[in-house]
Amino acid sequence: MRIFIYLIWSIALVPLGAKLPVVTTTTMITDLVKDVGGNRIEVTGLMGPGVDPHLYKATAGDVRSLQKAELIFYNGLYLEGKIGDVLVKLSRKGKMVYAISEGIAEDRLLEPPEFAGHYDPHIWFDPRMWVDAVEVVVQGLSISDPDNASFYRGSGDRVAASYNELYDWATRELEKIPPAQRILITSHDAFNYFGKAFDFEVVGVQGISTTTEAGLADIAKTVDFIREHQVRAIFVESSVSPATISRISIDAGVAIGGELYSDAMGIPGETETREGDTYDLGTYEGMLKHNVYRIAAALR
Repeated sequence: MRIFIYLIWSIALVPLGAKLPVVTTTTMITDLVKDVGGNRIEVTGLMGPGVDPHLYKATAGDVRSLQKAELIFYNGLYLEGKIGDVLVKLSRKGKMVYAISEGIAEDRLLEPPEFAGHYDPHIWFDPRMWVDAVEVVVQGLSISDPDNASFYRGSGDRVAASYNELYDWATRELEKIPPAQRILITSHDAFNYFGKAFDFEVVGVQGISTTTEAGLADIAKTVDFIREHQVRAIFVESSVSPATISRISIDAGVAIGGELYSDAMGIPGETETREGDTYDLGTYEGMLKHNVYRIAAALR
């Protein structure tokens, strides 16, 4: 496991009793860090619900938050767009900066042909890979706040166990969909790890990043694919414009199966109930459950 820790010798340990100031980028990472850190840390998340990290640009307020933070967690693999340049500069100045993706072994990362030379950054869609990301958070917090290291280790073990249970649950739910109907079509290629984890063929109209737009040829190709494979439903994403999927839905005569969370989670505290199961859409568990229930209902 590769965990890069920058300039360890420059750490200023947290005063006894004070909360560790932490900055995170995406909503998935914010939820993960809060779960592990609990009441020992103070977390500032830069990106909120519905924010597309591919297109995100750091504001002056973000830069101030990053400068004040004791440590920073981000996804890496070029997910956060231009904010990555800011993080590199901060790490060179001695700030503790951790890429969550560094906890994932390289042979588990996907490198789609359309993104040659770079790995797919959407690693959170395989809960088993997100388990490995927990270790990056545990080690980062423990180094900056060694007095609470045992607390972070215990929280990390609990969070990792919950992600493994979530994977088992999602597997059981998605197995209800006949194999021939496990085709997931969305706005962009955010679900490759999901497809590999749960045995789906995944088609993203815009490719791996929302910085590119789908052309007429991409739309026509997707329409032909839907007709050929008799796909039952296609999906829009919460952080991507629904225009392209709406166009394909009309052209192919296929239903839109609902909205999925891809690069951002829902609003914290907003709950949803399916099949007697109530979950918070602003959490990693709630995001994944929402997606699984929607996909299963539309394709089954």
